[in-house]
Parts: sequence; structure tokens; C-alpha cells
Amino acid sequence: MSNRVAQVRHERSPGNGSRTRRASEEPESAELTAADANGEARVVEHDLAGRTAGRTGPVVAVTGAAHGLGQALTSRLAASALISRVVAIDDHRGDVTGVTWRIVDVRDPALAGRLAGVDVVVHTDVDFAPEADARARRAFNVRGAQTVLTAAAAGGVGRAVLVTSAMVYGASPDNAVPLPEDASLSVESDDSVVGDLLEIEHLAQRSARAHLGLSVTVVRPAALVGDGIDTLVTRHFEAPRLLAVKGCAARWQFCHVDDLVSALELAAEGRVAGSFAVGCDGWLEQDQVAAISGLRKIELPAGLTFATAQRLHRAGITPAPVTDLRYVVYPWVVDCQTLRAAGWRPSYDNAAALEVLLAQRAGHHAVAGRRLDKKDAAITAAGAVAVVGTAAIVHQVRRRRRGS
Repeated sequence: MSNRVAQVRHERSPGNGSRTRRASEEPESAELTAADANGEARVVEHDLAGRTAGRTGPVVAVTGAAHGLGQALTSRLAASALISRVVAIDDHRGDVTGVTWRIVDVRDPALAGRLAGVDVVVHTDVDFAPEADARARRAFNVRGAQTVLTAAAAGGVGRAVLVTSAMVYGASPDNAVPLPEDASLSVESDDSVVGDLLEIEHLAQRSARAHLGLSVTVVRPAALVGDGIDTLVTRHFEAPRLLAVKGCAARWQFCHVDDLVSALELAAEGRVAGSFAVGCDGWLEQDQVAAISGLRKIELPAGLTFATAQRLHRAGITPAPVTDLRYVVYPWVVDCQTLRAAGWRPSYDNAAALEVLLAQRAGHHAVAGRRLDKKDAAITAAGAVAVVGTAAIVHQVRRRRRGS
């Protein structure tokens, strides 16, 4: 115990580079410190040792553990008999119990110290928000992944797991259905969320050369659905119509968050490695999606669709560049061969995953990815023709802005 007390004192000393904690802040770990009657620091282990007793396997750290995907993964790993201990990392303490909480921003170089004793780090702290400021989002996503990889290498972590998206394969009318996992990453580098993910993919490739002791796994889910998922793909189903491009039938493949979590668990355990995709088996044709959703389809020429979407984005009406529109009109179905070979099977099929997405769209309305509130009812009506009503949408939005 005296060695542990000395370690606690060292970690909190001003010279070690850690930030000073305010009295109101949560402790950084489940191994909480307190003062005994003589004023000496002692360690309060709570029930963490009891929960991990008898377990074998790696010590796994999860970034973004206090929210979303990271929270779901942290909870699952905490209950796994194949994981000896879970280190939960975020800029604030979450509500998952039975894990060691270490509070740090993933962009902070101090992250290397928080990864002490960790065998595997799973990086889930990525911003996918459609309406986030592109520059701030890019800085967070790319800097975060870069810091995680550098800190993992510096801290002696053996394996890093990064989450990107199957979107990095690109959406194209010429895509094979399904795409093999070793297909080239043909997406354009722009200021979209997909552009961020492509930069993270490049970081993973460079890290494999720069940090020889660190193995990097990249996990690429199909279109995500589930609690708290808000993307341009999910918002497509908040529109009054389903957009389609003449001459090309979209195919739809989804990935429920629960299935992504189970795939990440396999990656954390070391049962799958390399770069692989996650998604439901097979795909849905556009007519099947229309029948399940109850939404009618509007079919437009490709040139008109993309030119209009570009004008909407330049006018500040839509939150993402025109390249993102390709993911709702062209196929990007992936073959999850690596996971199948490991014995993994998704718990949701595409129809069930789509039903989850549709249940969560209640009360939301969107046109070309832009969320609308009740006062935008006129724009919602214009959205019945999706991106064709450019002039009316731009005129009404600009007039409302001038009047606000």
C-alpha cells in the first residue's frame, strides 16, 4: 500500500505535468484517495478489485467512455470475463461502475500518463455531428486520433483500435455490391466528416510505420443506427421524400450500435485485427426501404441533384458538402468477411436496424441534412421536392434570417 500512496503523491505533484484538480471535481480513477486521521493519503479500492478478481486478459482503455459509443463499449467490457480491467477515459467522469476512471482530454499529451499499464486502447471519442463547425470538428477528430496513437506508443500500449466508417470506401454508382474489405479508399479529402475519417485512416497507416511496437486496428461500420446516433444518413430519413438518382439504384446497409460494440469487443480481445468492416448481412434495395419507411421516392437527374446540393451548401443552408449526398443515393455496401471468419454475427438485420432508425426520427424534420424546427414549416413543405426547391428554400431562409 505504501508504494501505491507514493505513486498517488507523485501523480498529483505539481512537477509531473498533470492539471490541478478543483475540490469539486470527480476523482480521476475508481481507486479513490482520501485522508486518514493522521492526514496521510490512503487508497479506497471500493469494489473494483472484487469485480476484476479471477479475470485474465488485457487491460483495455476506452476513450469517450462517458458518452455514446464509448459508454456502451465500456459497460460491455466491464462485464467481460475476458478483460482483466477497463480504464475509462474522458474529459469528465461517467456513470459506468466497476472501471478505473482517468480524466483527460484525448488531445492532451498528458494522455500518455493515463495509459500507464494499459494493453489496448479503443478510441471512440470522435465527433460525427452533422452541424458542427467543420474546422473545430476536424481539429478535434484528427488531433484526438493523433494524440491517442502517439500516447499509446509512448506508454507502451500494444494495440490501438480506431473507429472510422465504411464511408471511407466512397459511394459510387460503379461500386461492387458488396465491396471487399481490402477495396481502395476512394473518398475525396474535403471538409466533411468523411474527410476527417480519411485523415484518421492515414494516421493509422503512418503509425504502423512510425511506431513499430504498436499494432493498429481500424474498424469501419456501415451506416450507424441506435440511441443517440445523429448523422446525415439518419437525417435522410427525416425528410418528406427519399431522394434517388436516375439510372442508379441505392442499396442500403446499416450497423446497429450494439453490433459495433460487440465487434469492438472482439478487437479489444485481439480476436480480430487489421482493417475490417462491420454491418448487417446483405443489403436492402431502394424499393424495400421505401416500403418499410412508408416514404415515397423522388428520382432526379444526377447533374441537377448534385449541382443544387452544392448551391445549398455554399449558401449555408445545408451542413455538409455535396460529396456527402453521394452516401444516400449511391451504394457503399461492405462485406464483413473478417468478422464472419471470427464467428461474429450481427444481432440486427437491415430491416430491423431501419426500424430502429425510423422509430427515432419521430418529431424531427430535415431537408438535405438540415434539421428544421416547427417555425420552418414552409421550408419543410418545400422539402417535399428535396433539393429541387433550391430557390424557394434559399429565399425563405434568408428572409427569415434578415427578420431575426
